[in-house]
This record gives sequence, structure tokens and C-alpha cells, in this order.
Amino acid sequence: MDVDDISNFLQGLVEMFGEADFDFSPGFSSDHGNRIYFAPGRVNLIGEHIDYNGGLVLPIAINPGIRGLFKKREDDRICLYSTTHKKPINLPLSELPGKYTPDYKWGNYPLGVIRHLLAVGVPINGFDLFYDSNLPEGSGLSSSAAIEVLTAFILRSEYGMPSSLPEIATFSQKVENEFIGVKCGIMDQFAVANCKKDHALLLDCNTLKHEHIPFELDDYALLVINSMKPRSLIKSAYNERKAESDAAVSILRAKGVLAEGQYLVDATMESVAGISDEVIRRRARHVVSEHLRVKHAANALRMGDLHTFGRLMTASHTSMKDDYEVTGQEMDTLAVTAQNIDGCLGARMTGGGFGGCAIALVRESAIPSFTDILSRRYETVTGLQCEIYTTQACDGVRAM
Repeated sequence: MDVDDISNFLQGLVEMFGEADFDFSPGFSSDHGNRIYFAPGRVNLIGEHIDYNGGLVLPIAINPGIRGLFKKREDDRICLYSTTHKKPINLPLSELPGKYTPDYKWGNYPLGVIRHLLAVGVPINGFDLFYDSNLPEGSGLSSSAAIEVLTAFILRSEYGMPSSLPEIATFSQKVENEFIGVKCGIMDQFAVANCKKDHALLLDCNTLKHEHIPFELDDYALLVINSMKPRSLIKSAYNERKAESDAAVSILRAKGVLAEGQYLVDATMESVAGISDEVIRRRARHVVSEHLRVKHAANALRMGDLHTFGRLMTASHTSMKDDYEVTGQEMDTLAVTAQNIDGCLGARMTGGGFGGCAIALVRESAIPSFTDILSRRYETVTGLQCEIYTTQACDGVRAM
């Protein structure tokens, strides 16, 4: 971030929160005692609903994201401000909630991190923390993971207890599971913390072994398509899908197909076909087939085979639509329409589902016509106007 970017950021904070005790001089730098941090959003290229099933996923980190500006206070109060939410959160450390509290809305994510950091011995005192985000909430681009990882990274750094990035990721996942109440896997937090510029992250969600694979698109571009239909994993069927996957594991273990300690991704398509419950069978079929698609997609990227990669994206969406049932009219309209526009190699929903974003791999010269056709079709079918923009793989959480 250059001086102009910092000045613009600070000026925006002055306009919203002019009473805050910050050094807002145009020459602001970390030498003045304040530091700016950044956490990106993430797009999962392929491997949806695989993280909590113990398999491989293939995300990238993206800009937009969330910036954070930190300053210690002399008292014991926690003051959280956001340029996208008008109401600050201001409370003493002694009154931190013990679980997700609807009244705090967006603030639950940093408050959960603060509470868990105190529990593991981080010597937190009062502070002000300003957030500035251009990452749309409820879009499936991991705004919740971004603010969790960002807050944990900032506070551990500022209070002299830095952690490795994998540790920050697993800590943030624990906050999501135990404080927020979403039984997510590790992918979102790990990608936000550990991704690398111009690379996709092949992550084994069981072992956390990971590999950075070059994400080279030549004359193609990755487009993010925001359906403008917000999603909420807490209110959605996300936890239900997790339970259905667990049920499939129990069935396969009872049959002797899976041993204790094995995950649903360790099953075969043949063994899944023997599950009598039709819904559980389809859920398991998605998980096992999607895991195979991730492996093939990683190999396609290694070989620079974008056409195969695109076909795997499209097959992934079909599986999420028919077997895992997490797409819906908006996401299906975006993905299926995109798949049939000239210049598109493949398209799919990304994220947990039930709204949010799709992604498409599109030839750069075809982007104007692609955008026009998709936008008009989507509005005709849904009455909504989507947002379409090009994205690139960027680095994970960091001080700026």
C-alpha cells in the first residue's frame, strides 16, 4: 500500500469516526505507532464441501479483501469500527460474549477471535480496531474467514505473540466452529492465511499438507460473478450437508468400507453406489467425485491444460446442483448460462452455496460479449443485476 492509499483509507475513517484518537496525518506510516494489515477474500477454484470431508481443495486468495488499522488504548475497552457498518461495537473486555450474539452482527467474528485469544493466554488490553472492506458480505468469498484471520493476525502480532500462518488458520476455524456455530472445514481460513500470489493452493484438509501450483491463464481470465443474492451459512443448509456427509461415513464404516479415522473422500464410487438411502447416496457421490475432480484439476494446471480445467469446473457445478443440492436458481442461471457462451471454458458456483458467487474461465477477448450476454440473461430470469469482475491470485494475510 502506498502513501496515497493510506491517506485515502485514513481520510475515510476521519469522515466516519472523527473522534477516534488516531494520528491521521497524510504521511502516516507504521513509524507513528499504527499499522495497517490486509486479509484477502478467497475463491475456491474446485473442491466444494470437501474440506470438512477430509480431502483436497484448490482455492486462490483474491483482492478484494479487508484492511485493518490497530491502536492500543489506555483503558480496557474494545472498540471495533467498520466503514461498511455504521454502528461501532464498544464494550469492556469483561463483557465479551461467550457465543454468537445476534445484536453484534458483523462484530461476532472479531469478538469470537478476541475471546479465544484471551483463553489461550494472549495478553490483550483495550484497543481500537478499524476495518475497511471492499469484500461483499454473504457473497461466498469468505468475508467471515477474512475478518477472523485478519483479527487473529493483528492481535497476535501487536501483543508480541506471533504464530505461524497455519496456526492462525486453524485457530480461526475453531472460532467459526465453536463461537459462530458454523461447522465449516479449514479451507477458507487456510486460504486467506496461506495463499501465494499467482498460485493456486492445493490443500489436504486432513493433514494440512499443501502445495502452491502456478495459476497461469495465458489469454484467459478468471471472472467472479456476484449473484447479488446474499447467503448465510448459519441459516442455510450448510450444517445439514455436514450432517448428511457424516451419516454417509457412518454407513460406510458399518459396512466395513471405511475404517475409523478415514473420511468420506477415502470411499470409492462403487462403495458409495451401495448406500440405500437415496439422499445420502447422492451427497456421498458428490464428495467422492468432487475429490477426484480436484486431483485432475491440479494436474491440468500443472500441465497448463485450461480446457480440461474448464470442463472439470463445469462438471463440479453439475454435481453440486444435482447431487449436493446447494446451488439454486440464481447460481444455476449464472453457471449454466456462462457455460454456453462462446469463449467460456467452464463455470461453476464457488463457496458454500445457497447464493453468493460463481466463477468462469473466459477468453480475455470474449469478456465484453460474455459480460453483456450473461448480465442480460440473469436479469431476465431472476430480476437481479449481477456484478462481474476479473480477479487474480494474490498473497494471504499480511502487514502492509
